Amino acid sequence: MVQFISFLAFTAFVAAYATWNLRKDKLNSKDGYFLGGRSLTGVVIAGSMLLTNISTEHLIGMNGSSYRNGAIILTWEVTSALALVVAAMYFVPRYLKMGLTTIPEFLERRFDGLTRTLIAFLLITSFVTTLLPIVLYTGAINIESIFEISDVLNISKTQGLWLTVLVVGIIGSVYAIFGGLKMVVYTDTINGYGLLIAGLAVPFIALWSIGDGNILTGFVKIFEHAPEKFRVISDEPSIGAGSREAILPFSVVFTGMIINQLYFWTMHQSIIQRALGAISLKEAQKGLLFTGVLKLLIPLVIVLPGLIGFYYFGDSLYDNPDTVYPLLLKKVLPVWMTGFFVAVVMGAILSTFNSALNSAATIFSLGIYKRYFNKDASESRLVWIGRVSSAILAVFAIGVAPFVANAPDGLYQLLQQLNGIFFIPMATVILAAFFFPKVSATGAKAGLIFGLLFYIIMYFFIEVEMHFVHIWGLEFVLNVIVMHLVSMVYKRKNPFVMTDSGVVDLTQWKYAKALSISLVVATILIYIFLGNVG
Repeated sequence: MVQFISFLAFTAFVAAYATWNLRKDKLNSKDGYFLGGRSLTGVVIAGSMLLTNISTEHLIGMNGSSYRNGAIILTWEVTSALALVVAAMYFVPRYLKMGLTTIPEFLERRFDGLTRTLIAFLLITSFVTTLLPIVLYTGAINIESIFEISDVLNISKTQGLWLTVLVVGIIGSVYAIFGGLKMVVYTDTINGYGLLIAGLAVPFIALWSIGDGNILTGFVKIFEHAPEKFRVISDEPSIGAGSREAILPFSVVFTGMIINQLYFWTMHQSIIQRALGAISLKEAQKGLLFTGVLKLLIPLVIVLPGLIGFYYFGDSLYDNPDTVYPLLLKKVLPVWMTGFFVAVVMGAILSTFNSALNSAATIFSLGIYKRYFNKDASESRLVWIGRVSSAILAVFAIGVAPFVANAPDGLYQLLQQLNGIFFIPMATVILAAFFFPKVSATGAKAGLIFGLLFYIIMYFFIEVEMHFVHIWGLEFVLNVIVMHLVSMVYKRKNPFVMTDSGVVDLTQWKYAKALSISLVVATILIYIFLGNVG
């Protein structure tokens, strides 16, 4: 009962806080609904970005992977800081200069309308078939394991999971549909920092217990129990026998990982939409770079607990790593705190879920509906269409969620493998739009289609003996070649000129360069100190 009361109290506070802050906002305009009125500040952007990115697929999936495979999985996190530096210093200043609402909008200006439509369709498809179902399912695992909903309602565990998926999906849809981006970011801000506090409490309480009142002693015990688990540079094969089963060979950092991180943090609509809604470039850079700082800290929340789980449980959960984190929560947290933690986890689920829904609605309303169905649609009509499309996409995502259960290599690994279908082809097109002026619209579309087919055939049909992140890198190179070859035949006729829309103040934050350099140095030091431990 105590945990349920703390859960309801925190959840109600977040909802009341967001509703109060929205009481005077106009949500029937395009910028008001889809971009938060272009009024977001750095702290809000950082909190929202963190929670949009970090959800239960990280808490459960990455901790499960670190329990099973060690700290090598943190590469996904710490290299994000480098991509956020690039976003703050190169991409976002240009996005804000153009006054963009969506990334596909830029592709229409640079290439043509069909390229925008293809990218928009792929983005929406990736949300509904990969991200949203996995977020819902992993969230259901966590909530079911703590509240034991199946026992309370006297139903099977499977029924309990799907009931939780349905309820969380409906609540997330309501947030996104009626509140727009600003409702999302306000709830994200509270939940994001709540997640950081509660997430850090889990390993600290565990280490305090293991060390008999001394956190440092507890950490030393964890390290000495399995020092090899703390190594962040993996010597797994990336090509040849065993490469398909490898988790994260270090060499992939220099191939497909670069492209993936650049795409996610500089081009992915649900992430970059927060920066597009910034009140100024200065605030956007603050938000992006502060997110980079948080990403260097977040392994304490989504990697260290998995290593602690190995100390507690040994290899008894090796075949079911996605249960490690929920079991650790029940083992170390006091009863009153589990309700608060589940409320924060619920917030993390809702954040990623409603952020993706809001982004998908933005893309559909402005990029597909307005272009093909009603070119003269009013702003209030576009907002209404956004709400309807959010509801429809939510239903599809809830329906797909059951199919992600029992992923053989863990749910986070499954998410990354599926992301390769969409992320790399789209990244190639967007990077070509910026850096390859000779690539034409026809060349861009050819590269996009080639990239989609190449990854699916190579990874899922031929099953080439190569780690999937290396396949991303190879795909990127081939995509660029295909684009240039096709563009030699179907040449670009008019050069693209980037113009200043005058929408926001483009004055750069005075500490942007210094903090950017600090993030790069900190990332390198992590690999120097943890590269070969154990």
